[in-house]
Amino acid sequence: MFTGIIEELGEVVSIEEIGESSRIRLRGPVVCEGARHGDSIAVNGVCLTVVDTPEELALGTGEFSADVMAETLHRSSLGELKPGGRVNLERAMALGARLGGHLVQGHVDATGRLLSREPGERDAAGELRWEVLRFSLPDSVSRYLVEKGSITVDGVSLTVVEAARDSFTVSLIPATLALTTLGTRAVGESVNLEVDVLAKYVERLLEARTLPPLPGVDAPHAANAVDATNGTNATNATNSADPADDTPGEQR
Repeated sequence: MFTGIIEELGEVVSIEEIGESSRIRLRGPVVCEGARHGDSIAVNGVCLTVVDTPEELALGTGEFSADVMAETLHRSSLGELKPGGRVNLERAMALGARLGGHLVQGHVDATGRLLSREPGERDAAGELRWEVLRFSLPDSVSRYLVEKGSITVDGVSLTVVEAARDSFTVSLIPATLALTTLGTRAVGESVNLEVDVLAKYVERLLEARTLPPLPGVDAPHAANAVDATNGTNATNATNSADPADDTPGEQR
């Protein structure tokens, strides 16, 4: 799990293509501090695993390597990375630490594109105080966005300002613009999107209330469900009734 609070802007050192997958090497002194083989680090919002040996990490180069399989390359924007490019880096959160953003899995749901950048007001020194960015929103995830809800864009936890059917906007403060790749994203470039996992769980739970019985599940098993009206086990009502009693309203 991650929080969507970027720890540092890293740099792509090299990309080695291995068949349909790749091994990427990244520079990030902050996230490499104390890193061990098998640790998880989010790269532009994608959870990757450190594959360097303990001996390699002990060299203290401030770099780490991660393998990216074909599925990840196809479903995220990592396939567009080039040596020298900047990336957002975050180590997995520690249990008990402050949750500054929101719960982020590092599992990209879709990719979108930056549609526009609209500068906000400036301070007395002429420095930009905020900027509004609009991103495209694939239909497959649009239902999960709500105004003032959370979304992860390239690993950055952000608050949705406007949630339209096919796009959404976020407002970025100077710190976010300066400390993440979103400050330099050009219109037309792709970004990784991860919606709030809680919304997906709620949807699944609601679907389960209306789904037909699973194949092979007979009526007696279905009768074990808890009666939503009184909180009692429906089987109890059935067992306590005379089998021949067809009184309306009895649970059968």
